[in-house]
Amino acid sequence: MSNTDDRRFEVLRAIVADYVSTKEPIGSKALVERHNLGVSSATIRNDMAALEREGYIAQPHTSSGRVPTDKGYRQFVDRIAEVKPLSSAERRAILDFLESGVDLDDVLRRGVRLLAQLTRQVAVVQYPSLSVSSVRHLEVVGLTPARLLLVLITDTGRVDQRIVELGDVVVEDDLSRLRALLGHALEGKRLEAASIAVAELADEAPDDLRDAVVRCATVLVETLVEHPEERIVLGGTANLTRNAADFAGFPGSLRSMLEALEEQVVVLKLLAAAQDSRTVTVRIGEENEFEEMRSASVVSTGYGSAGTVLGGMGVLGPTRMDYPGTIASVATVARYIGQVLAGR
Repeated sequence: MSNTDDRRFEVLRAIVADYVSTKEPIGSKALVERHNLGVSSATIRNDMAALEREGYIAQPHTSSGRVPTDKGYRQFVDRIAEVKPLSSAERRAILDFLESGVDLDDVLRRGVRLLAQLTRQVAVVQYPSLSVSSVRHLEVVGLTPARLLLVLITDTGRVDQRIVELGDVVVEDDLSRLRALLGHALEGKRLEAASIAVAELADEAPDDLRDAVVRCATVLVETLVEHPEERIVLGGTANLTRNAADFAGFPGSLRSMLEALEEQVVVLKLLAAAQDSRTVTVRIGEENEFEEMRSASVVSTGYGSAGTVLGGMGVLGPTRMDYPGTIASVATVARYIGQVLAGR
């Protein structure tokens, strides 16, 4: 890349930084005053004219300064040499806060609340995908001699409870045998494999337990193969409305985004693409395939452990965004959520 290109990128970087900070179009005079670019104001004006011709910046109003375009933000993001690092104290505080979560729901709620505070954007996290979940433990509790409570716990923290009505009384010894049979068939298996195993168990059960096994298996198969719509947790939605001015040039876009967040379908599809916990993906404006999100940027990644991605998470907000800081925050919170869930 030529010296001229490098210098023009430094001008673009300065425009992005100032616009993110001030929300005001940036003129050449402001760049000279705020940044030591090492060239004359005339050269900066020439560079800004070239950047505008190439579509990296635009003039929103006559006689005003310039603002970055989606193409300009993309160039800026692609050439971020080093994301803004979080301090060791910040990282420790994040991990401590997440580790204080009492269960999966609490950890994810804490994660989105923290990410929304760090980035001042809308934060979102997807619940662990059922397709990668395995049965960690099945507990069988006798509520009455003829009624059982089945508690199914997955390795991703999902907990399902189901009541089974028995046709006859089951004594404590038989309950222990039933617990052992079901646990052996299920524990350690992925949900799909577990549903097959428990269905087969109904044909292989001892005669004196067959009715109880069939009733439990029927309930468990329904639980294991029941894949309700994937869930997400949102935090910081009010941050969108605080940045309403950023969407003024896109009539109806803020309302469309709020509706998309409420319906969750679009957000789930965006996060479904975040399948690599080692990479943070940034989609800017028109790069978003969904029309509702084309006035926004989405910064997302996957979270998980041991090479397995459990779900996606990230933030969305106006294209006028602190990209280095946002990328660092998303990557850090995702990494620590994965660590916390893996340790449970």
